[in-house]
Amino acid sequence: MTPRPNDDRRPAETTAATGDQWVIGHGHQRAVVTEVGATLRSYSVGDRPVLDGFGPEEWSHGGRGQVLAPWPNRLGDGRYEFDGRQAQAALDEPERGNAIHGLVRWMPFTMTGRAQNRVTLACVLHPCPGYPFALGLSVEYRLGREGLVVTADAENLGPGPLPFGLGFHPYLTVGTATVDAVRLSVPARRRLVADERGLPTGSADVAGTELDFAGGRLVGPTRLDTAFTDLVRDGDGRARVELDPPGDGGGVTLWMDERFGYVMVYTGDTLPAGERRRAIAVEPMTCPPDALRSGEAVVELRPGARWTASWGIVPR
Repeated sequence: MTPRPNDDRRPAETTAATGDQWVIGHGHQRAVVTEVGATLRSYSVGDRPVLDGFGPEEWSHGGRGQVLAPWPNRLGDGRYEFDGRQAQAALDEPERGNAIHGLVRWMPFTMTGRAQNRVTLACVLHPCPGYPFALGLSVEYRLGREGLVVTADAENLGPGPLPFGLGFHPYLTVGTATVDAVRLSVPARRRLVADERGLPTGSADVAGTELDFAGGRLVGPTRLDTAFTDLVRDGDGRARVELDPPGDGGGVTLWMDERFGYVMVYTGDTLPAGERRRAIAVEPMTCPPDALRSGEAVVELRPGARWTASWGIVPR
C-alpha cells in the first residue's frame, strides 16, 4: 500500500511539532489528526473534550493519541527473533531497559484520502534494526452518527513473513478534575501480572480484587497501568470500556472489535505533575506487552497478506 498523496486536499494547519494537521467534522463533532504518527491530537463534541489531547504547537507526550505499531506497549531489552532474523530496537524506556510503543508513532504519514468527515493516512515502515521487515500501514479516522471509528489496515510488503502487533493510545476524559470520581467499566475476566519493568509474568482473575471493574465502579484511589484480557463481548463482537462522570450524561464508550484481545488501562500516575490522573488512557491492543519476544497473540503476515481491525469512541 504505497502512499499516494492527494495534493488537492490541503491540511488545515502545519506546525513544526507534528507537521500537517487534518481536521474532520460531522455535526458538532470535530477531530484533528497529525502527519507525525497519524496521531489523534484531539476529539470534541461542541465545547466538550472527549480526549485529553495536546495543543496544535505541541507534540505528543505520554503517548497521547498515538498509533502503536509494529508492537504496542513494552518490548523487553528491545530484542527479539522472528523467522531466523534477529532484531534490536532502541531502548526508548531506558530506565526499564525496554523499547516501547513501536516505531511508527514518530514517523511521517502521507494523507491518502480525505472527505469532510474522514481522513486516511499511510506510511511504509522499511526494514531497520528494530524491525527488519517491510510493512505498509494505513489508518482511517471517520466521524459519523456512531461517533469516531478508527480502521487500521496492515500489509506485508516484503518477501518473507513478518510479525505484527497494533495498539492505540487515546486518553479519555469525562470532564472531571481527576479520574478518582470517574465510574469505570472494563469488561474483562483476567489481567496480566507484570514485573517491575512492566513486562508480563503471568495472568490472574480480576473477580473480587481491586482491579475488578467488570460491573463498573468508581476509580477512587486505584492506580491502573494494567493490561486486561479475556474480554467479554457483546452480540456484535465488540468489547466496550465505559467511563461516566458523577450524575447523568457526559459519558464515553470505547469499543474494540475481535482483533483487539487486550486493553491497557492507565490512570496516568507516572506522568509529570499537572498531568497525572486527569484522564484515563484506554488502549486497545492486539497482543500483550512483550509479544514480539513471547510470541503471544502476534499476527503473522505472509508476503502480500493484509490485515484489518477497527475500534471507536462513542460520546454519550
